[in-house]
Parts: sequence; C-alpha cells; structure tokens
Amino acid sequence: MFAIIETGGKQYRVQAGDVIFIEKIEGEAQSAVTFDKVALVADDNGTKVGAPYVEGATVSATLLKTGKGKKITVWTYRPKKGSQRKMGHRQLYSQVRIDAINA
Repeated sequence: MFAIIETGGKQYRVQAGDVIFIEKIEGEAQSAVTFDKVALVADDNGTKVGAPYVEGATVSATLLKTGKGKKITVWTYRPKKGSQRKMGHRQLYSQVRIDAINA
C-alpha cells in the first residue's frame, strides 16, 4: 500500500516505514503528525484518486527531527557594472517517519 501526500507545496510517494525529508513543519521531536492532503491511495483492492484529495484518507507519521540542509552559495552580478554579491542559503527541513496510511 502506498499513498501520495502533499506538504510544503510538493508531493511525496510514501509507504509505511519510509523516512522522508520534507519542508519544515512545526512540532517537537518524536511527536505525532497527520497529513490530510492525500492525493492518491493505492492498495490490493485498487487505486483511489482524489479530486483534488481523497476524502477521509490520512497518513500518520512521527516527526523525528528538524534541521538545516547543506549550505549553497548564490552569486549575483551585473555584467559591466562592477556590482556583485555573494550570498549563502541553508534550507530548513523536517525528517518524518511514515507510520500508517489510513484510507
């Protein structure tokens, strides 16, 4: 059984037991999280596709930790003007373990 959930403006294909990195969500470590924006649920009986979401379907998960990703360097400049700027960015993330898919 798998499902496609939407969180943080992105969609993820998940199964029970998966550990995924998603956009940062609020909460303490080891707390329960429920995703209710389920776009698709597939199991042995068939596939349910939502329009836009499957009604009554949820995905239960556990928030493992939150943190920052690797630093990326962004370099902007204007040619022939002598103007340049170097910036860095570290994206916030949450690590989540999928516990169950409730269809």
